[in-house]
Amino acid sequence: MYSVRPGSQEEQIGRLILSAMLVLFLPAIPLGNYLIYPFVILSTWYHEMGHGLTALITGNQFEMLVLNSDGSGYAASRIDGGVFDRALIAMGGPLGPSVIGALLILASSARKYWKPALLALAAALVLSTLIWVRSVIGWAVLPLIAAALAWTAWRGDDWLKRFALQFLGMLGALSMFSDLNYLFSESSVVGGQVMASDTGTMEAALFLPHWVWAVLIIAISGLMIGASLKYALNREG
Repeated sequence: MYSVRPGSQEEQIGRLILSAMLVLFLPAIPLGNYLIYPFVILSTWYHEMGHGLTALITGNQFEMLVLNSDGSGYAASRIDGGVFDRALIAMGGPLGPSVIGALLILASSARKYWKPALLALAAALVLSTLIWVRSVIGWAVLPLIAAALAWTAWRGDDWLKRFALQFLGMLGALSMFSDLNYLFSESSVVGGQVMASDTGTMEAALFLPHWVWAVLIIAISGLMIGASLKYALNREG
């Protein structure tokens, strides 16, 4: 009888496929929407932190992050730079989940990274909640996720640590598919208000049509996730 060797490439592929299936199909099962809800909020946090951290990197100010109960959110920044800063900050949002997803998938490739990566993500959730989050949903959900990650890092079995990283990495990697309509729209409704989409903001700043920026963002995300998966699957943790 054929058996899969623990830590082998076959096991890694299987876990990544299972993670992807959970992300994609959990909402379709009974009570699945309730089970996936904290991760919907986490996915939005990935996106909005992408905006905020890009603002900081470009020398602007990240003022607050709001997460709404419907899973939407926004990051408010004070932008002192010009149109290029505005465009980069807009791009940082949709790229945020792919960047975080790629890093988590890379971290899942070797045992020595599992605990530090989980603790780093938990610390980032707590610090962002204390510094930038300005909504009840954020205050309620993010610390709970952080506590679960910290418990997993300190007390969880090795398989659980690795699976947590793979699941959260695939959550970021696959979020671009749920954002396709948003990326290819010039505006969206957030918290009951109509706002320019990220690609709509880039169009206003840099003139090229919003769909051009959507295609570019998808291409960059695909390259990052593809490279991280290739690296992780070529290692045996």
